[in-house]
Amino acid sequence: MTETTTAAARKGTAPTATRKPRGEYAKSKETRTAILDAALEVFAQSGYRAGSLREVAERVGMSEAGLLHHFRSKSALLLALLDHRDDLSRARVDFDMPDGVEALRALAELARFNASTPGIVELYCVLSAEATSPDHPAHQYFINRYEYVRTSVTSSFERVAAAGRLNDGVDPGRAAVATIALMDGLQVQWLLDPSCTDMAAAMHECFRNLIRGYDLTGIENALDVLDAKAGTDAD
Repeated sequence: MTETTTAAARKGTAPTATRKPRGEYAKSKETRTAILDAALEVFAQSGYRAGSLREVAERVGMSEAGLLHHFRSKSALLLALLDHRDDLSRARVDFDMPDGVEALRALAELARFNASTPGIVELYCVLSAEATSPDHPAHQYFINRYEYVRTSVTSSFERVAAAGRLNDGVDPGRAAVATIALMDGLQVQWLLDPSCTDMAAAMHECFRNLIRGYDLTGIENALDVLDAKAGTDAD
């Protein structure tokens, strides 16, 4: 930095970064959301490989070059879609909560929420199958995601076991793998025929067979209150 530049900065005359007007930022965010919604439809209907950026752009009423201003490539658009799906899931399931039973209940209820977003469910099913190919742009994403979910669900079952509520002979790791397989399989069946199954009810039924007193929510809440009161009295 030169002395001239330093002096200008001290006097407040140095160039400053121009801030994007708030209205322009909001419009850009709105456009990105519209692109993601259109991409969701295109990729869900045609798959990632067959779906084109041109078709996505046409649905939003812009050129392909205009779309690339917001997402630099087709793979970047895809990963943004997957990140959006994960954000929705994480907002509904906290795998870090101390009570493993509650974490698994939230996972079962996530299936109910998924039923309200069939486009996202269809996209996930199509992409997870396509991404088994090593050259697919989402291949590593799905490897990482399944590893994360397996680890998280296993940890939840381990906390259930530590609380003495996991049925005898149930291994937390194998139960986690079976749980994920059940969720994925239910989604495929539900997409083919929504009337054939209630995904959330099927998940809850599975957990009833693995966890002692799975439905005793009211009793658990009462015990939590008593435990908290006991801790206060001890202080």
